[in-house]
Amino acid sequence: MDAKQSDLRVLMFPWLAHGHVFPFLELAKGLAKKHFHIYFCSTPINLDSIKNSINNNNNNNDDHVSIELVELHLPTLPELPPHYHTTKNIPPHLMPTLMKAFQASAPAFSAIIARLEPDLLIYDGFQPWAARAAAAQGIPPVLFATSGSTSLAFFHHHHTHKSWDTFPFEGIRLKEHEKRGMIAAGESIKVSNVDGDNHFAFGMFKLSCEIVLIKTYRGFESKYMDYLSKLCERKLIPTGPLISHGDDDQDDQDLEIMKWLNEREEGSTLYISFGSENYLTKEQTVELAKGLELSGVNFIWVARSPAGGGGGAAIRKGRGVVVPGWAPQAAILAHRSVGGFMTHCGWSSVSESMFFGVPVVAVPFKADQPVNARVAAEAGIGVEVARGGDGGFDGDGVARAIKEVFVEGREGFKRRVEELREKMKVEEEGAMDEVVEELSRVCMKKSAATWDG
Repeated sequence: MDAKQSDLRVLMFPWLAHGHVFPFLELAKGLAKKHFHIYFCSTPINLDSIKNSINNNNNNNDDHVSIELVELHLPTLPELPPHYHTTKNIPPHLMPTLMKAFQASAPAFSAIIARLEPDLLIYDGFQPWAARAAAAQGIPPVLFATSGSTSLAFFHHHHTHKSWDTFPFEGIRLKEHEKRGMIAAGESIKVSNVDGDNHFAFGMFKLSCEIVLIKTYRGFESKYMDYLSKLCERKLIPTGPLISHGDDDQDDQDLEIMKWLNEREEGSTLYISFGSENYLTKEQTVELAKGLELSGVNFIWVARSPAGGGGGAAIRKGRGVVVPGWAPQAAILAHRSVGGFMTHCGWSSVSESMFFGVPVVAVPFKADQPVNARVAAEAGIGVEVARGGDGGFDGDGVARAIKEVFVEGREGFKRRVEELREKMKVEEEGAMDEVVEELSRVCMKKSAATWDG
């Protein structure tokens, strides 16, 4: 290994959502194994959630501490106490306030850069000011996109051409109720972008130094990677799936869940989880329960509430287990008895379904989730629950989708997801080497003209 590479110091700065923090963390671990020294910056509440994982990683590196946690303190606001300095469990009406506080932390982040003097910044798409702060101090900024190429290409196309319906790949389209949701989300982004920053959203690519890291692999999204690269005029470097396996320690509830799974037949169980920021309405909960009853499959349903908490023991209900809070997702998806994953289709969840060879029952809600659901269906690894014109679903539609994955199309879905899983594993082996090579090259150049946005 080149001595200069082993001395490279990288500051990593994700957005405050767990769906961003954990891919950044897995990338940090991969780089640390290649002897990069990582500074991982976030708010104290987010850093608390990853300390055990960081400590385990550092204990496995005997020569030096490879990942250091760096606290970013947001401005103090009465309506936004420190435990809300993360998107996890934050009341929806406080999201614009969190974004405002995050943007107001720019001077504090600039001071962190000046103190640490890293060789490189790996930044997220919600903080273009971070990229500019690094460039101003002669430090190359590199964007790490935690979404898939398909959704980024689709929305970049819309940003450029002002159209939802002219995307050059016809299998990726939005339904009318999803378009309305996107328009509303766009207005929310405008509100969040309090400084009127032209690089907010898709301008983030122009601030990245020559390359963009992206959480995907070519065997699944090759044509969408090529189109996104053309749109953003940057070379895309896939990082692989960056699957988070969680801590090795399991509590009593986790052990109870795994024991219950051990007693189920192979491929007989549906795992249901809609991520940390999506919640079913009372009506949707009733219809999902009806669908599960009609389908006849075993299930583990992670049922979170927007109030947070999620305490209490797992509740067994006949063929299923209802978990009020959190469950060991990686361990569950890896279990032989799990034959399907009902998911909101966040990009990390779609990646995990492929990584563990589990077909998808898609129930997308917002943002990139509908596009991720379409690309999963296009790839033949799952089916989407039918929706009405208003975006609602009923028990019959839920049951039909489940039966399609578990009965009618079972062999086809399983075969296709296994094929993609093997491609993913082959690419994953060389992905980090390519990332290391590209980051090392960027650091060696260190020319401000290279990343002039």
